[in-house]
Amino acid sequence: MQIDNDLLEFARQTLPEWSLEGAQIEPITVSENVTFRVDKDGLSYVLRIHRSWYHTLEELESGLIWTDALRASGIDVPEPLLTTAGKGFVTRTLPGTLESRNIGALKWVEGDVLAEVIRRDANDTDALCRYFRQLGAIAASIHAQATDWNAPPNFKRHAFDAAGLVGEHPFWGRFWEIPQLRSKQADLLRQAREVIADTLDRYGQPRETYSMIHADLHMHNLVLSSHGLHIIDFDDAGFGWHQFDLAVALHEYLEHKAYPEILAALLDGYRAHRSFDSEAAKLIPLFLLVRSVMALGWVHQRPELGQEKYIPEMIEHACRHVRRFLDA
Repeated sequence: MQIDNDLLEFARQTLPEWSLEGAQIEPITVSENVTFRVDKDGLSYVLRIHRSWYHTLEELESGLIWTDALRASGIDVPEPLLTTAGKGFVTRTLPGTLESRNIGALKWVEGDVLAEVIRRDANDTDALCRYFRQLGAIAASIHAQATDWNAPPNFKRHAFDAAGLVGEHPFWGRFWEIPQLRSKQADLLRQAREVIADTLDRYGQPRETYSMIHADLHMHNLVLSSHGLHIIDFDDAGFGWHQFDLAVALHEYLEHKAYPEILAALLDGYRAHRSFDSEAAKLIPLFLLVRSVMALGWVHQRPELGQEKYIPEMIEHACRHVRRFLDA
């Protein structure tokens, strides 16, 4: 999806809130947010126009509270650029509409997206495993901070608990009811939903494996900078199981010929910094399944991104994944 000139002008008009008037502004991406790069006086920033219905202002501010706490613990996460009034966000109405948007800015970190680095060395299994060990260490550090951290009373984020994943009103939508499903496919996804819900209800929410999580911790959200790996895109961050973070990291590589080595490297990196027993690890396949079925709802919720053409293929993949999981 391209960023139209009206939205670009809307973004430009907000720049004085950060004393960035006259800066060069360039569109980057449209996904959960509409994102721009802003350059002024030799410094660079990310300006994000947040999706209107995904998070409230209170939830966005809570997200900054957590990333501030992560950064204070030594984890390399985005640093916000506060407005001239000392706020994390401003709220503006899109011209010609009644729709309000929250807009925030972050300091830019120069580097290469790790997914692109890996793609350039696609056949180097040793390098791939080395990056997954680093990712495992990062996940462990995030989970260790989150488990020990006491959120303030005003803290509000969504939950990827059983209800948030597969309940009546999942955070990413009722994936088992999207219109592209054939009858047998819908039946299979409903069966998966029941299995997921039953398993998670039995497992519960142990303190050592349930806390705030990044929830989108894959190689596209890691930037290889001059200081190491920088973690970006905390938009999906909420309360959830640690296994979900690990499953998100692994999901894209499920069909990779070196998947067993990748999984081992991720767990080695994690366990070098934090305990993660075999019982906890046994749930990773379940959360890989969760990722496959949830993605259907995510794409269906966002038709403006133009990804609905991929849904039939995604359905086939998800159904194969369900069958493989149920047969295991």
